[in-house]
Order: sequence, then structure tokens, then C-alpha cells
Amino acid sequence: MSSTPQQYGSTVLHDSPATAASVYRKAVWRLMPFLFLALLINGIDRINISFAKLRMAEDIALSDAAYGLGVGAFYLAYLLFEVPSNLYMQRVGARATLTRIMVLWGLITMATALVTTPGQLIAARFLLGIAEAGFFPGVILYLTYWFPSALRGRITASFMMAAVVAGMICGPLSGTIMAHLDGWIGLQDWQALFILTGAPAVVLGVFGWFWLTDRPDQAGWLSDAEKQAITTDIAAEQKSHGTSERLVDAFRDPRVYIAGLVYFSIYCGTNTVIYWLPTLIRGLGLDDIKLIGLVSALPFTAALAGMYLLGLSSDKRHERRWHVAGAMLVSAACFALLGFTQGQLVASLVVIGIAASAGLSALSLFWTIPPAFLTPTRAVAGIAIISSIGNFAGVVSQGAVGAIKSATGSLYLAFDMIAMVLVAGALLLLIAIPARILRSASH
Repeated sequence: MSSTPQQYGSTVLHDSPATAASVYRKAVWRLMPFLFLALLINGIDRINISFAKLRMAEDIALSDAAYGLGVGAFYLAYLLFEVPSNLYMQRVGARATLTRIMVLWGLITMATALVTTPGQLIAARFLLGIAEAGFFPGVILYLTYWFPSALRGRITASFMMAAVVAGMICGPLSGTIMAHLDGWIGLQDWQALFILTGAPAVVLGVFGWFWLTDRPDQAGWLSDAEKQAITTDIAAEQKSHGTSERLVDAFRDPRVYIAGLVYFSIYCGTNTVIYWLPTLIRGLGLDDIKLIGLVSALPFTAALAGMYLLGLSSDKRHERRWHVAGAMLVSAACFALLGFTQGQLVASLVVIGIAASAGLSALSLFWTIPPAFLTPTRAVAGIAIISSIGNFAGVVSQGAVGAIKSATGSLYLAFDMIAMVLVAGALLLLIAIPARILRSASH
């Protein structure tokens, strides 16, 4: 056996018969399909309410303002329970945490079919936020256990593509369910939607208990040499960050809150696309629910291509800040331009497609930045804090968008507001997070 180290990006494997590429390829094919599918289902179970709204509004007397509150209630609960969930994951492990979250969110999504008033819907969305809290930051933290920073740009982008694919699938799927299953077992079309889109999360959560492994050294599907290869790489990165830190230091690091505000601004934009796109499309003259579902998939299709290309460019150039900030500014420009495309279906879809592509690309690539300046100790709480601040955008922006829509009858003033938030976030990223603290992401 050769003792010559093998180099893979910034990754060095010592005394291993396996190449770096083969070891990490094996980990990718074991973990990423499951995590991708989990986030895809998660995305569908978040977005489905934007289609259910088109029909349930009349059944339960749901106004645009109440809908905005319902969307916001989800993020309020997520914000309150996200950090505790990530800290608890450190005690019980990723497998127990992620699978528990999936089963609970699936059951609550299904139970949403039973709501009969706006207040009940808001309560259901709040419970869904509690159930889901910790899922996304938990996965981001989980990836740091398995993949070194040099690979994490592509890994994170691949994982985040699931949210875009969810947007592509959810529209046609929701439209088909609601168009053909109205009256199924005595249910309204929107009730059938919640039940059929919630059930897969329960099934996948149960499966995940038997499929996931908390850490590389516990993986029965890796050889001893492969376990050692990954463990050595991750340990080397942790050592380079230093060990004389405590978990509480994450709460004292101003960079955590700066990153959280940047994430907040990105999330304001992407959430507005996700939750108000069907309403926008219907306002452009389309009434057929199945057609609305099909058309709503187009911006997410564009986003999938943009996300891949931005991640590829960022990894190739070993640069994060300008890629993220540039994408945010493009998204902001498109939100500002939407007002000029009123009444023009094709032009509006092109502009919103670019806005979605740029915003979602920025969202995925953003998550390569916090692990670059957070030590492993700080990352446990730091990632959850950043995600919590970002999720507060769901409370503020969606409540504001709903209120503006109810007050003016138009979404375009709200789009202008979102554009300004994105510009502020891009400038904050470039000014307050200097390039030097991110160099570890490319070395």
C-alpha cells in the first residue's frame, strides 16, 4: 500500500487504497439521493398551499392578508424552534432528528385538509413550522460531517436543486390533483392535495431511519479504509480551525448575524416567488387550475439551470461573495421590472423566471459561505441562527406582501419592496463579509 497522500481539491487522503474521488462518490450516491428527495418533498409540502389557496379561499373565507399571515406563521414557528432543533440534533444524531421531522411534517400537512377557518389554517401552518424546524439547517450541518469544504459548493448546490425541482413539479402536480380529484372520497380538491402531498414525507421518514448514518465512522456501507479517509479529511479541517472554542461563541460572533441578514434578504425574494406565483399568474388572465400549475413550473425550470451554472462558476473560480451578490442584484432588477410587464403574460413569465433563477441560485450558493468562517464548534448553533434569521423573512415579507395585495389589489408595489431588500442584502454581503474570511472555502 502506498503511503503517498492523494490530493482531491483541498482534500488529502492518507494511507487509503481508495482514491478520493471514489470515496466521496460512494458517500454522494448513498446520502444525496435520499436528502434530495427529502428536500423535494419538503418543498412541495411548503408550496402546495399557494395552489390550494386558489380554491380554499372561497371555502374557508380566506383573504389575501390572512393567507399572508398563514404563510408567515409557518416561518415564525420555524424561527422559534430552529436553533433548539439543531442543538438537539447534536445529542440524538442526524438520523433520529431528520426522520422525526419528516414524519411529523407529513402528518401535519395531511391534517391541514381538515381546516375550516382562516384561524385554523394559521394554526396548522404554525404547527407545520414547529415540525419542520431544524430540517434544512440540520442537513447543512450534516453535510459538514461527510464532505470537506472544497466539495461543498457542488454538494450544496446539488441538494438545493431539489427545492427548484419541487417548484417545477408542484405546479403541474397540484393542478392535476385539483383538476381531477375534486370529490375524491368526499373531499374538496384542495383537501385531496394536502393529503396526497403529505403522505410521501411520512413514508420517506420511516425509510430514512434505516437508510441514514449519523457519521462516517458508523457507516457499515463503507470499508474501514474509506471511513478513515473521510474521518481524516474532516478532522484535518476541524484542526485547521482550532479547538479552543465553545458552542456559545456562535451567539457572540457578529458575522453570524450579518450572514443571517443577507440570508433574510435572499429569502424575501425567493419566498415571494414561491408563495405568490400562482396568484400572479391568475392575475394575468389564466383561470384554469391545471394550466396555472403547468405555467408556474417554467420559472423554476430556468432556476435549475441558473443554480447549476452559478455553482459551477463559483467552484471553478473559488469565489463566493460576488457570485451570490451578483445573483441577488439580478433578482432585484427583475422584481423592479415586473411592474412594467403588467398584463403581459409572456414578458412577466420571462422576468419572473430570471428573478427566480437568480434568487434561488444565490440561495443555494449562500450556504457555502457560513461554513467557510464558522469553526465546527460554532457551526452547530451558527448555521441554525443564520437560518432562523433568514426564515424571519417568511414572517415579515409574506405578511407584508399579503397586506399590500389586500390594500391595493396589486402585487407590484410589494415586488418593488422586495427589490430594495435584495439590493440592501447584496451590499451588506460585499461590505461586511470580507473576502479574506472565505479563503478557507477554497484552500
